[in-house]
Amino acid sequence: MSEATVSPLSSTERFKRWFFEGQVKEVAGPHGKEGQYHTHSWWKVMCLTGVDYFSTLGYQPGIAFLAAGALSPIATLVLVLLTLFGALPMYNRVAEASPHGDGSISMLEDLLPRWRGKLFVLALLGFAATSFIITVTLSAGDATEHIIGNPYAPKFLHGQEVPLTLVLIAALGAIFLKGFKEAIGLAVVLVVVYIGLNLIVVVIGLKEVLLHPEVISNWKTTLFSAHGNPLAMVAAALLLFPKLALGLSGFETGVVVMPLVKGDPTDDPKQPAGRIRNAKKLLLSAAAIMSVMLISSSFVTATLIPAQEFHQGGKAYGRALAFLAHEYLGDIFGTIYDLSTVSILWFAGSSAVAGLLNIIPRYLPRYGMAPEWARATRPLTLVLTTICFVVTIMFDADPIRQGGAYATGVLALMFSAAVAVAIAAWRRGAAWHRWAFLAIAIIFGYTTGVNLVEQPEGIKIASVFIVFIISVSFMSRALRSTELRVDGVELNDLARQFIEEAKSGTIRIIANRQDRGDVDEYRLKEKEERWNNHIPAHDPVLFFEVRPGDASDFSGLLKIRGVQVGNYKILRTKSPAVPNAIAAFLLHVRNQTGQIPHVYFGWTEGNPLIYVLKFIFFGEGDTAPVTHEILRQAEPDRSRRPAVHVGG
Repeated sequence: MSEATVSPLSSTERFKRWFFEGQVKEVAGPHGKEGQYHTHSWWKVMCLTGVDYFSTLGYQPGIAFLAAGALSPIATLVLVLLTLFGALPMYNRVAEASPHGDGSISMLEDLLPRWRGKLFVLALLGFAATSFIITVTLSAGDATEHIIGNPYAPKFLHGQEVPLTLVLIAALGAIFLKGFKEAIGLAVVLVVVYIGLNLIVVVIGLKEVLLHPEVISNWKTTLFSAHGNPLAMVAAALLLFPKLALGLSGFETGVVVMPLVKGDPTDDPKQPAGRIRNAKKLLLSAAAIMSVMLISSSFVTATLIPAQEFHQGGKAYGRALAFLAHEYLGDIFGTIYDLSTVSILWFAGSSAVAGLLNIIPRYLPRYGMAPEWARATRPLTLVLTTICFVVTIMFDADPIRQGGAYATGVLALMFSAAVAVAIAAWRRGAAWHRWAFLAIAIIFGYTTGVNLVEQPEGIKIASVFIVFIISVSFMSRALRSTELRVDGVELNDLARQFIEEAKSGTIRIIANRQDRGDVDEYRLKEKEERWNNHIPAHDPVLFFEVRPGDASDFSGLLKIRGVQVGNYKILRTKSPAVPNAIAAFLLHVRNQTGQIPHVYFGWTEGNPLIYVLKFIFFGEGDTAPVTHEILRQAEPDRSRRPAVHVGG
């Protein structure tokens, strides 16, 4: 017996299969399956979030000094107070409300109904994209600064910041094209080494300050000459600290990775108390470590580094702690510090890309607003890498110039979280909780507003992302509108009985839009459709009624219940899209009975374009032709396709 020969795939076909493999069918996060993650101890997951959060030490002290000058330690103290008494309690509430990795975005999605919620989420995704993209480009740019600033770096690299940063980003994209998997073990090593080296630098810096008290005198002289008195300093710090908002990054990531946190064996899957408790430990530990490092690093860099070295061209530009490492511990230790910093900054970019590859399918497919290629990792990676290239070239790979855009993305997400928590507390919290979280929301609103005014490049970039996401999303929604859009069909006992009785002959279904729902309505409708569509007088009919639901939802479970009104048998359901529900029901009847059902409509009069828009945005319109088109796409075989009749 000869074996069937299989023709080999062409190189183009092999490339397409490789390029589009690994499409996300069930996404991670709030709508993924529970238990699909490998869980880890909370401190290990903290290191995974820490590659983004802690790596900001590479550039935060320099940005702080350029923003506030000698006042940077005091402005940083204000930032730390906001971290510990604002962001931390706020995200503890987010962790309680979203233990499955929903994050604060979905809290607002639940609070705002229909299209308002969806549009708000799309706007927040624009800010999230800004935050993650700038994380990649800023981190790669600062890694470049540490490479070029090292005394052992080849001289030809000087002046080549943009090409070198593009190489780092391209290498990052190549990793994801090959296939990137969660690497908590590597994150633990990078964070432990990096924090350890930073502690050494800070301790040595503090020692130098104690050995040379004149640097304190010089710093205080500069401080008082610029601001006059302590009250003026505090006032100036309150105005300046929004520029230091980079030090707040990491909280949103901390709640998004909650499914990775190991809880208790007795955890309730719906409200896992052990996971929530351990996630709060993660948030507290990360905030405490970062607070200590921010204040100490800001103080030693502000007192020990000459002001001119912070500016572009200076040895501390974008690498203040690295400057101290080389200055006081020698070039060998400084090089080790540079290698550690470059590694964690580069891995922070990996974390950001992984976040985008997760967050895009987390929301957009549920809205029907993601093109098919967005489900596959590789094409999406190419798009993100290209965007990172454009942003890097726009900012000349300068990490300091990108600080405003990064802060915009971070603060917008944190402000949205503050609003969500404040609304939730106002509805269900104690009186003092309401006012406390309202105050936190106002502070984050002020911080976000000041940042937008003083660093407008951030909102410009975010606006581009928002417009792009909304445009592509609605184009995708329109193109996918004729899919079945039904996750499953459930019938109650009476509905199943009606169908069982109907299958003894030709199954004839009259589509009806319920009005009064009395016997006269169905008598007149039956008479009209029998006349218009030539239905035999003695053939029994079923009525099928779809009540429009939330049209902003793309799909859902179709629950059908049977109702008897006089002698008339009616099947009723609710769905975001009427034609899609009818088509899905007809296919379900065919599959369950083995018969081809017939459905009957009356003509709809009006402007076809208006009906198209009405269908896309409100789930109803010229129902008959749309139902036929959905069936045609779902069932190419005409002999097995349910029959659609239109009369009148």
